[in-house]
Amino acid sequence: MSAAALFLNPSEAARRLGVSAKALRLYEQRGLLEPLRTAAGWRAYGPDQMERATEIAALRALGLSLAQVARVLDGDPRSLEPALAEHQAALEGRIRQLTGAVGRVRDLRAGLARGEAVPAGDLARLVEPAGAVHVAFDLPWPWGGEHFELHDIRPLTFLTGPLGCGKTRLALHLAETLPGAVFLDLDRAADGGAATRAVLAADPALRSRVDQALAWLAEEGAVVSDALIALLVGLEAQAPTVVVVDMVEQGLDQATQEALIARLRRRGPGARPLFLMTRSNAILDLAAVGPDEAILYCPANHSPPIRVAPYPGAHGYEAVATCLASPEVRARTEGMRVSRPQVA
Repeated sequence: MSAAALFLNPSEAARRLGVSAKALRLYEQRGLLEPLRTAAGWRAYGPDQMERATEIAALRALGLSLAQVARVLDGDPRSLEPALAEHQAALEGRIRQLTGAVGRVRDLRAGLARGEAVPAGDLARLVEPAGAVHVAFDLPWPWGGEHFELHDIRPLTFLTGPLGCGKTRLALHLAETLPGAVFLDLDRAADGGAATRAVLAADPALRSRVDQALAWLAEEGAVVSDALIALLVGLEAQAPTVVVVDMVEQGLDQATQEALIARLRRRGPGARPLFLMTRSNAILDLAAVGPDEAILYCPANHSPPIRVAPYPGAHGYEAVATCLASPEVRARTEGMRVSRPQVA
């Protein structure tokens, strides 16, 4: 292997690490990783840089904030204990799920050995993830009442589309149809945070969870605000099985949006489903969408919503990309509505 082959450009390095090139730039901005430079000034990652980046990516996968990663790399391991405890709990949860699945397979095999037929639906339940959530309903206006089904709902689903496409009505209908779901509307911090403070004062356990989330987000670069706190109250509440959020980026600057989505992506595959309405490319970074995430797109022509794969060339990918804008542009258009008269 030539010496040149040992050095990777950002896209190659990101692919090897399983992260986005944007993540590598963020590591560099926070002083965690210093790439080499070619004679032409391009970034390059050699064996030492890749080893360092691999360690950073592993710590991030454990749920550490960038500030916590920096402390661990500087020789302070204290941030690792709670992250490892949480990771252990997640692994033990998966073991329990697998144990239950093995038990179901054993029971089916025992039944077959006795000449019994497999009960209807048991095979389907066997191959789907434990606790999988499904939803089915007839689409509301502005659609024509077409039947809509969404299977294998992921822990994180991005709901997007152009202005006037009907995505808010779809989000409301999802919240109304999914058992135990709640809808966080755009008025969540409209009173300047008074209602949020009252909720936190009445629920010390919720206050503790929100404070922990705020501490993590602040270390990640987020700006604490009434809008962020109100959002976290809805996300950290224990009762809902599903949370649907209207325009999650409302009131949040770019650094806060990036910190928030980084935290939500670290909830793990067994987390309760979240539907995030968004048109921000800081929230929905198409290059960073992972296997536990999905994109639901509402076309402008009111065709039924479609699930879009996060790679160029996939059906609907370019339409989704066209809907997204930077947080700066989104801030200028915040609160805009498109209204059409409903036809009887």
